[in-house]
Amino acid sequence: MVVDDQVMVRAGLAAIVSAQDDMVVVGEAGDGASALALAATAAPDVVLMDIRMPGMDGLTTTARLTAGQRPPRVLVLTTFHQDAYVFQALRAGASGFLLKDAEPGELVAAIRVIATGEAMLSPAVTRRLIDAFATGALTAAPEADPRLDALTARERDVLVNLARGQSNAEIAATLGIATGTVKAHVYALLPKLGVRDRVQATIVAYDLGLVRPR
Repeated sequence: MVVDDQVMVRAGLAAIVSAQDDMVVVGEAGDGASALALAATAAPDVVLMDIRMPGMDGLTTTARLTAGQRPPRVLVLTTFHQDAYVFQALRAGASGFLLKDAEPGELVAAIRVIATGEAMLSPAVTRRLIDAFATGALTAAPEADPRLDALTARERDVLVNLARGQSNAEIAATLGIATGTVKAHVYALLPKLGVRDRVQATIVAYDLGLVRPR
């Protein structure tokens, strides 16, 4: 589903998606309220979401969409390259963040990534997210949360290194375990934290103060 208040932008995005053999556009909306109503009937797997729209903005719409029982994956698209939008979109439940000036191939690849249940952020955006926590741009809360109690010691180790931006292979090397074991720990810790992907887990880790600036 494509959500954007500009008709030409919606048409362009829809055309890119429709050109793919394995994708279909189930609906288009020009504002947040329309998007919520449409999603209830169209049941999209992925939503391409603009941030700045009249009435209900993309961040509020994303939060409401992802709060449902079977939420779609949301890829936020914007012309505004500002950290605040990235952070707010991720906190709202978005699974990816992409600038509108990205190439069509990048958009298609991003849709495929988040449709599989993964998060899609460029390394530069991920690095800036982590740096923002480290420099105090985002406030880290004290380490006190029942979600952490649900994690095993090894899952907590994996979470710490995941939040530092390490890949599964790098975490495996750091902890001296197999990459497959790391993947198993990641899949186990995500539902315990109440999140759906690695980016959301990173936010939780910093929010809880589990990872601190060095």
